[in-house]
Amino acid sequence: MNIAVAQSGGPTCAINASLVGVFSEAIKSPEIDAVFGSINGIEGIIKDDLVNLRQIIKTNEDMELLRQTPSTVLGSCRYKLPEIDEDSSVYERILNCLEKHRIGAFFYIGGNDSMDTVAKLSDFIEQKGSDIKVIGVPKTIDNDLPETDHTPGFGSAAKYVAATVQEIIRDSSVYSIESVTIIEIMGRHAGWLTASTCVLRANDEIAPHLIYLPESPFTEEKFLEDVREMMAKHKALIIAVSEGVRLKRDMDKPRVIDNFGHEYLSGIGKTLEQIIKESIGCKVRSVELNVMQRCSSHICSKTDIDEAVSIGAAGVRAALSGETGKMMSFRRISHVPYVIDIVSVDAHLTANKEKFFPSKWINSAQNDISPDAIKYFLPLIQGEVKIAMKNGMPVHYKIRS
Repeated sequence: MNIAVAQSGGPTCAINASLVGVFSEAIKSPEIDAVFGSINGIEGIIKDDLVNLRQIIKTNEDMELLRQTPSTVLGSCRYKLPEIDEDSSVYERILNCLEKHRIGAFFYIGGNDSMDTVAKLSDFIEQKGSDIKVIGVPKTIDNDLPETDHTPGFGSAAKYVAATVQEIIRDSSVYSIESVTIIEIMGRHAGWLTASTCVLRANDEIAPHLIYLPESPFTEEKFLEDVREMMAKHKALIIAVSEGVRLKRDMDKPRVIDNFGHEYLSGIGKTLEQIIKESIGCKVRSVELNVMQRCSSHICSKTDIDEAVSIGAAGVRAALSGETGKMMSFRRISHVPYVIDIVSVDAHLTANKEKFFPSKWINSAQNDISPDAIKYFLPLIQGEVKIAMKNGMPVHYKIRS
């Protein structure tokens, strides 16, 4: 048989590493002939826009360069499949494409919404009596997928955020005047990435002095109270805030949403900057890390990249053993030494669902993270990848301009 693999959702440092995991495991198997890549996620299957990866990824050097290249080399999409009973025609096109190319297993690398595609597609294929397997391979920098200890892409994003915040700390500490720096970090509903800035305390940093997550109640009055209290202790105050933190006055503003109903968010850092200017009047600035935290592979986590390869390969083994409608998952066995196992879980348990940052790791004042969380975060950011360089810059693998 042949297999097909696609990538979906937001870019990360590790999603191509999972593609390498699928590809490298597939070419070792005598049961698998061609390995097709679907251009722009499930849209490539719908449109029959496939490339033969064996003709593109030809050497071990190609695989290594792809493994360390950020973003989605096959392109991505945010395409929501309709309910099967509402419109089955798109499912018929998908099945026709898979059967036309003798594809016996389809692997979808993505997040919460991509697992919705895995669950729906596997249900339809089963209804049709087909033996085609559908396997989800997780990814997201938000770390908000249920049924897995963590997600590929998160460790590298957390490492970049921690390093960047540490550099901002150094920058902010050089002047004698009081200042506040607000750092806005990705996280729509789940504050895992913002919370991970607490790992800096493992290297004896005090900052961020305040950390705010979407999981916690937030008011302008309490925020100003926290800021004034911390300014009495620290000359250069550093605040980490998730993009999903909302003020009551913003709740009724018009929302812009994607195909899955997710709101496009940004601006809380600038809003809080203005509040401090008006109410306190000190030097204040906001920094929005924005998309940089997704694809900063020059400081990626080796643990993250290695695990991304492993979980992609495990997906192939699961399909060959007869599993379908599953998402591959990390199960943590211990923090120290750090030990994980890879298992499979029902994709329906993860589709369109979110895993929130645990309340037990948020302090009672709702403005900081417990030291216990550091034991969870630290193993995920360990190790460095030797990045291929040319003319002083990282080299990236590309298949289409």
